[in-house]
Amino acid sequence: MLKNVIIEMLKRDAQKVIDEIALYKKEEDIWKVVPDITNSAGNLCLHLTGNLNHFIGALLGGTGYRRNRDQEFAAKGVKSSELIKTMEDTISVMQQTFDKLTDADLEKTFPVDKHGQIVTTGYMMMHLMTHINYHLGQINYHRRLLA
Repeated sequence: MLKNVIIEMLKRDAQKVIDEIALYKKEEDIWKVVPDITNSAGNLCLHLTGNLNHFIGALLGGTGYRRNRDQEFAAKGVKSSELIKTMEDTISVMQQTFDKLTDADLEKTFPVDKHGQIVTTGYMMMHLMTHINYHLGQINYHRRLLA
């Protein structure tokens, strides 16, 4: 039951990231950085896909994904259609991974520590849910600020 709620929320909010990226009227605005805002919406989208593919796809699903966190923030000018496709692919990876998990798996220790702390898989999934929401809010604000 809990695993179904978690994947539903992760997919819902990943879809909202897609919706936000699609709402930008000008492609170049996705990559703009304005005073006092450090990251563009494009970089935040890349960061979220990297984060979810690493922690869910690679560590839980065994996809073999190799994360390049620095590139998530260094890349510029990726087309919105590519950002959207990458997030759609990430949603598929998350679903495929969660299809193999049970609620009991959420009580197991997550494969890597979180900043030196040993946590359960359920704990880590809750962290990822709040993480995507945090950046989703930033993307939404960024888009509205530039509109």
